[in-house]
Amino acid sequence: MRSRLAVTPDQYRRVSYCALAALTLIVLTGAAVRLTSSGLGCSNWPKCGGTPLPPLSSHALIEFGNRAISGIVGVLTGVAAVLAFTRRPFRRDLAWLAVLLPLGVVAQAVLGGFTVREHLAPGFVMAHFGLSMILLVAAVALAWRSTYEPGSRPRSTDRLSVWSVRALAPLAALTIFAGTAATAAGPHSGGTVGQHVHRLHFKGADTLMWIVHRHATIAALFGIAVIGVWLLRRRRGASGEALEPLTVLGVLLAAQGLVGSVQYELALPADIVWVHVTLATLCWLAVLWAVAMEGRLVPRMAPARAADPRVAARELEPVAPGS
Repeated sequence: MRSRLAVTPDQYRRVSYCALAALTLIVLTGAAVRLTSSGLGCSNWPKCGGTPLPPLSSHALIEFGNRAISGIVGVLTGVAAVLAFTRRPFRRDLAWLAVLLPLGVVAQAVLGGFTVREHLAPGFVMAHFGLSMILLVAAVALAWRSTYEPGSRPRSTDRLSVWSVRALAPLAALTIFAGTAATAAGPHSGGTVGQHVHRLHFKGADTLMWIVHRHATIAALFGIAVIGVWLLRRRRGASGEALEPLTVLGVLLAAQGLVGSVQYELALPADIVWVHVTLATLCWLAVLWAVAMEGRLVPRMAPARAADPRVAARELEPVAPGS
């Protein structure tokens, strides 16, 4: 059976990118569920109402459709996990990352059930989206590592550049967290009229505006940081290929700022909010791409020796007894 399922590195690379695309898609369909007020279209979980099949209601069909897509994503990530063990040559790092994907999908399903049971409580909804972003970290790492063999990319000696790019990740995560808080306080509760859905209200009626302004401030700082890191990397001689993810990130953030301004002026229409969520997801993927592109650093104690592949090759040569 293992020989029948054996895949080449190139074949597994395609599988890993399919898993990444599927995990990205489920984020967008989940946002569509909320923005169409279908979050409680199915009153319970895992069934939808009293039967396994959903009732003939648009909200129920949308919610059940998202669950069905989640099942397909679970199968795809499960396939990626199984094939990681049949890939030839076998790589332990890919296997560990691949196993995280179906486990994360299962965790998402369980968290989704609690979210429905708690009537879309803000904390659960925010955690649901946050777990999706964490899953994308593992998916990007799997796709990136499956593209390159160990040692095929040289380590960097430019510690300032590498750490400046890595510092964008927590700032991006903070921006996304503030965005989820804004959604949790906004008009799109995920439920229909008459359904009781809790909202963030720690500042009363001013909660939404307070969060929106903080979100905008953090996002602006994030955009400035991206520009600064891009200029730093260019000044330090980065190639066009190395700058590509930062360039894409800068363009996405510019589009995100424009869309955010439009949705604010138009009182947060659902379709534009969905575009905003889509761009936020793509920005997160671009940040992860940029971090992956920077790669790993040489050991601090001996950067010159670690950067020279001839030295590393000599150190790996077997030594005769007594020499």
